[in-house]
Amino acid sequence: MFRHSPDREEEQNLSRSFSDKRGRNLFFGLLLSSGIAMLAYKRRSLSRSGVIGATITGTTIYGMGGWRSALTIVFFFVSSSLLSHFRTHDKEEIAADKFSKGSQRDIAQVAANGGIAALLALAYGTSKQPAIQAALETAYVGALATATADTWATELGVLSAQAPRLITSGKTTTPGTSGGVTPLGTTAAASGSLALGLFYWLLQPHRRSLRLLPLIALLSGMSGSLLDSILGEKVQAMYYCPTCQKETERSQHSCGTPTRPLRGISWLNNDGVNLLATAGGALVAFLLHFVMRRKLED
Repeated sequence: MFRHSPDREEEQNLSRSFSDKRGRNLFFGLLLSSGIAMLAYKRRSLSRSGVIGATITGTTIYGMGGWRSALTIVFFFVSSSLLSHFRTHDKEEIAADKFSKGSQRDIAQVAANGGIAALLALAYGTSKQPAIQAALETAYVGALATATADTWATELGVLSAQAPRLITSGKTTTPGTSGGVTPLGTTAAASGSLALGLFYWLLQPHRRSLRLLPLIALLSGMSGSLLDSILGEKVQAMYYCPTCQKETERSQHSCGTPTRPLRGISWLNNDGVNLLATAGGALVAFLLHFVMRRKLED
């Protein structure tokens, strides 16, 4: 009869303990995310499909990334939801004319803002190399910093007293136009990305490896937000309402008139742009992690 060596038995015990912990995290993640999602549904921040998306995303992030990652995406979601309901009446006309969706986020919007973060948390949880985990952790923050920057900029930028200007040409445009930026919106984007980085760092301020994380969050969040604006202006599908003579993201305008294609790639809507932007922000953070780590070591 073969006997397991002590080293082999210890390895099996550690593996079993790790699996048990992961299972508990997934269970508590399911309870936490579904509870928050249902509360958000009652407050009309999520649609029914959005509840499903938020539950899947939240469970994955808590189960694979841990409680710090989970609290960080809660910070993003709560802050974004509060801003979505801030001065709602002042935004209603712009939202009806310009935006393809309202303040109730559906599953596509949840995936666009949190999908990359969930994938990074999944990669973090399955990796066994500390150096790779540290880089994935930073990329996770970069993805959420971008989502926060974009959401804060959108929700506050449309309230700017100054007319927005297109990101590439500098021409003035109407509030809510994809690719349009304002000083208020840019300030909101910087504040959002920095706030998210600070929040994550404050959850574990004694970790020396994270002391530059707020700066990385700011840089990656603003980079992702810039990419979002460029893609929104140049390649996002935009339509024109012949009745109202207005540009919109909707294939059917709020007046009920079917719109006609104006520019951009037909299948790339705002959700697709947000997904690409968060991926870009995550990549910038991932690269900055190695650059700044090298600086710390020098």
